[in-house]
Amino acid sequence: MNAADSPSASGLALGDQIPDLPIATSLGSTTLHAYLGQSLVVYFYPKDDTPGCTVEGIDFTRLHQEFLAAGTQILGVSRDSLASHTKFCAKHALSINLAADTDESICKAFGVIKTKNMYGKMVQGIERSTFLFDAKGVLRHAWRGVKVPGHAQEVLEKAQALQP
Repeated sequence: MNAADSPSASGLALGDQIPDLPIATSLGSTTLHAYLGQSLVVYFYPKDDTPGCTVEGIDFTRLHQEFLAAGTQILGVSRDSLASHTKFCAKHALSINLAADTDESICKAFGVIKTKNMYGKMVQGIERSTFLFDAKGVLRHAWRGVKVPGHAQEVLEKAQALQP
């Protein structure tokens, strides 16, 4: 197990089942269990249309067809509204599905809300994190404190390795 796959102190640990939470996405309302039967990438990002988050969304979009070919769906999650997600997707031609977690219920279940220092002020924000679930909804890989360059490609390689 490498550092990216180490269990977290809070939230989900490797081997845990994906929680059955309701989600409001840019493609409609559903639940996380609706993705059972295919692998699922759930990635958390701090804010729509900010530099790192934009690059990450574009990277996942660029590889979207390869993820689909590997039987893997992608779900991006932030605390932004659905209206913000719609504008973000349109502005950057993102093809991935984005979930609005305005009440932080998904973020809290995954343990991605962290205290961050923003311009000298301590605030609660999303720690950029990614989780890869297999088709049975079991957490197989987790990355916390993600650095964007090359990350989507690394997740794709892990998703491809899950396929029989």
